[in-house]
Amino acid sequence: MSTNNTIAIIGASANRTKYGNKAVRAYQAQGYAVYPVNPGADEIEGLKAYASVGEIPGEVETASVYLPPHKTLTVLDDLKAKGVSTIFLNPGSEDETVVARADELGLNIVQACSIVSAGRSPGEFV
Repeated sequence: MSTNNTIAIIGASANRTKYGNKAVRAYQAQGYAVYPVNPGADEIEGLKAYASVGEIPGEVETASVYLPPHKTLTVLDDLKAKGVSTIFLNPGSEDETVVARADELGLNIVQACSIVSAGRSPGEFV
Protein backbone atom coordinates (compact mmCIF):
# COMPACT_ATOMS: atom_id res chain seq x y z
CA MET A 1 0.00 0.00 0.00
CA SER A 2 1.08 3.53 -0.70
CA THR A 3 1.90 5.97 2.05
CA ASN A 4 -1.02 8.11 0.84
CA ASN A 5 -3.59 5.79 2.48
CA THR A 6 -6.77 7.46 1.29
CA ILE A 7 -9.88 5.48 0.42
CA ALA A 8 -13.37 6.32 -0.77
CA ILE A 9 -16.03 3.84 0.28
CA ILE A 10 -18.60 4.04 -2.52
CA GLY A 11 -21.95 2.88 -1.15
CA ALA A 12 -20.94 3.53 2.45
CA SER A 13 -23.78 2.93 4.89
CA ALA A 14 -24.78 4.17 8.33
CA ASN A 15 -26.19 0.68 8.96
CA ARG A 16 -23.47 -1.09 10.96
CA THR A 17 -24.53 -4.54 9.65
CA LYS A 18 -23.79 -3.56 6.02
CA TYR A 19 -20.42 -4.20 4.42
CA GLY A 20 -20.37 -0.57 3.26
CA ASN A 21 -20.20 0.38 6.94
CA LYS A 22 -17.82 -2.38 8.00
CA ALA A 23 -15.38 -1.18 5.33
CA VAL A 24 -15.47 2.37 6.72
CA ARG A 25 -14.64 1.04 10.19
CA ALA A 26 -11.99 -1.41 8.93
CA TYR A 27 -10.08 1.28 7.06
CA GLN A 28 -10.43 3.75 9.94
CA ALA A 29 -8.90 1.08 12.21
CA GLN A 30 -5.98 0.73 9.78
CA GLY A 31 -5.26 4.47 9.90
CA TYR A 32 -6.60 5.46 6.49
CA ALA A 33 -8.21 8.77 5.63
CA VAL A 34 -11.69 7.41 4.83
CA TYR A 35 -14.21 9.20 2.63
CA PRO A 36 -17.70 7.66 2.78
CA VAL A 37 -19.69 8.23 -0.42
CA ASN A 38 -23.46 8.04 -0.11
CA PRO A 39 -25.72 10.75 -1.58
CA GLY A 40 -28.37 10.01 1.08
CA ALA A 41 -26.16 10.52 4.13
CA ASP A 42 -24.56 13.54 5.78
CA GLU A 43 -22.30 11.56 8.12
CA ILE A 44 -21.22 7.93 8.52
CA GLU A 45 -19.25 6.70 11.55
CA GLY A 46 -18.46 10.29 12.51
CA LEU A 47 -17.10 11.14 9.05
CA LYS A 48 -18.56 13.61 6.57
CA ALA A 49 -20.29 11.70 3.79
CA TYR A 50 -20.01 12.87 0.19
CA ALA A 51 -22.68 12.64 -2.50
CA SER A 52 -20.11 11.62 -5.11
CA VAL A 53 -16.40 10.85 -5.37
CA GLY A 54 -15.95 14.11 -7.29
CA GLU A 55 -16.91 16.10 -4.19
CA ILE A 56 -14.07 14.65 -2.10
CA PRO A 57 -11.34 17.27 -1.61
CA GLY A 58 -7.86 16.31 -2.73
CA GLU A 59 -6.57 13.04 -4.10
CA VAL A 60 -8.03 9.62 -3.44
CA GLU A 61 -5.71 6.66 -3.85
CA THR A 62 -8.18 3.78 -3.55
CA ALA A 63 -11.92 3.22 -3.85
CA SER A 64 -13.96 0.32 -2.55
CA VAL A 65 -17.33 -0.18 -4.23
CA TYR A 66 -20.39 -1.57 -2.44
CA LEU A 67 -23.08 -1.00 -5.06
CA PRO A 68 -25.06 -3.34 -7.30
CA PRO A 69 -23.54 -3.67 -10.80
CA HIS A 70 -25.97 -1.27 -12.52
CA LYS A 71 -24.99 1.47 -10.05
CA THR A 72 -21.30 0.54 -10.09
CA LEU A 73 -21.35 1.15 -13.84
CA THR A 74 -22.51 4.74 -13.25
CA VAL A 75 -19.54 5.65 -10.98
CA LEU A 76 -16.65 4.29 -13.05
CA ASP A 77 -16.23 7.47 -15.11
CA ASP A 78 -16.17 9.55 -11.91
CA LEU A 79 -13.50 7.28 -10.42
CA LYS A 80 -11.41 7.65 -13.59
CA ALA A 81 -11.84 11.45 -13.55
CA LYS A 82 -10.81 11.58 -9.87
CA GLY A 83 -7.61 9.68 -10.68
CA VAL A 84 -8.26 6.82 -8.27
CA SER A 85 -5.40 4.36 -8.72
CA THR A 86 -6.99 1.15 -7.39
CA ILE A 87 -10.67 0.21 -7.33
CA PHE A 88 -11.96 -2.73 -5.32
CA LEU A 89 -15.06 -4.30 -6.82
CA ASN A 90 -16.40 -6.15 -3.82
CA PRO A 91 -18.46 -9.32 -4.32
CA GLY A 92 -21.82 -8.36 -5.80
CA SER A 93 -20.66 -5.02 -7.22
CA GLU A 94 -19.36 -6.38 -10.50
CA ASP A 95 -20.60 -8.16 -13.57
CA GLU A 96 -19.25 -8.61 -17.11
CA THR A 97 -20.45 -5.16 -18.18
CA VAL A 98 -18.77 -3.44 -15.22
CA VAL A 99 -15.48 -5.25 -15.79
CA ALA A 100 -15.56 -4.50 -19.53
CA ARG A 101 -16.20 -0.79 -18.90
CA ALA A 102 -13.45 -0.61 -16.27
CA ASP A 103 -11.06 -2.20 -18.78
CA GLU A 104 -12.12 0.33 -21.46
CA LEU A 105 -11.32 3.15 -19.03
CA GLY A 106 -7.97 1.61 -18.12
CA LEU A 107 -8.91 1.34 -14.46
CA ASN A 108 -6.90 -0.86 -12.10
CA ILE A 109 -9.61 -3.06 -10.64
CA VAL A 110 -9.29 -5.69 -7.96
CA GLN A 111 -12.19 -8.13 -7.67
CA ALA A 112 -11.95 -9.00 -3.98
CA CYS A 113 -13.22 -8.05 -0.55
CA SER A 114 -11.43 -4.84 0.35
CA ILE A 115 -11.93 -5.43 4.07
CA VAL A 116 -9.85 -8.61 3.86
CA SER A 117 -7.28 -6.77 1.72
CA ALA A 118 -6.98 -4.22 4.54
CA GLY A 119 -5.91 -7.06 6.79
CA ARG A 120 -9.21 -7.30 8.65
CA SER A 121 -12.19 -9.66 8.69
CA PRO A 122 -15.75 -8.43 8.10
CA GLY A 123 -16.76 -10.59 11.08
CA GLU A 124 -14.74 -8.35 13.41
CA PHE A 125 -17.20 -5.52 12.87
CA VAL A 126 -20.59 -6.18 14.39
